[in-house]
Amino acid sequence: MIKVSCRSDRSFSFEAATTALLIVDMQYDFVADEGACGGGHVDLKALQACVPRVRAVLDAARGHGMTIAHTRYGFKPDLCNLPQAVREQSRDAGGEYGAPGPMGRILTEGEPGFQILPELTPADGEIVVNKPTFGAFGSTDLHDQFQARGVTHLWICGVTTQCCVEGTIREAVDLGYYVMTLEDCCGAFKREWHEGTMRTMQSEGHLFGWVGTSQALLAALPAARAAE
Repeated sequence: MIKVSCRSDRSFSFEAATTALLIVDMQYDFVADEGACGGGHVDLKALQACVPRVRAVLDAARGHGMTIAHTRYGFKPDLCNLPQAVREQSRDAGGEYGAPGPMGRILTEGEPGFQILPELTPADGEIVVNKPTFGAFGSTDLHDQFQARGVTHLWICGVTTQCCVEGTIREAVDLGYYVMTLEDCCGAFKREWHEGTMRTMQSEGHLFGWVGTSQALLAALPAARAAE
């Protein structure tokens, strides 16, 4: 059993064999300067700062033979799974989903901007799910894939914190997973949005699991390996 120190003097205990790393939406359109959000002059510093930390956690998870899953947020080329209300909201926000953007049609399957950053490219055998919803479970078979692999615990990271990351955390907790959110591996366009989610995760006796850091996690993994 591996234990990681978390916020509020709590520790997250897990076995590598039953734990999955879930990386949420680390796509060009969200994180890259040349993507839809960068082209819209959104401040991407907090999102981009996550990339090397997520990569370090990804390398560690691969080194321990863990289940790894990646998500991509977006819509089918014919936009059949894009609700009209969501389309209008995205238009009001300045980047209509499915419309032409700097890297192809914005958040549309098959377009360059929809793809995961090269630093975090999924390896053969890793789970990749496309989702037209903020949460990663309700519109995909991700839960079934995790159950088939015996996954009970999750490390969750990605972007954006208050949107697709938080939506995924809420679904995961409802499905009965033990969840540790890696706060320094998540990013939002505004710091207060990120911090608001981190406070919510710990509300009412930690309703939404544990909040930890990649530094604490990576420090715990070598110690665990040495004890084997």
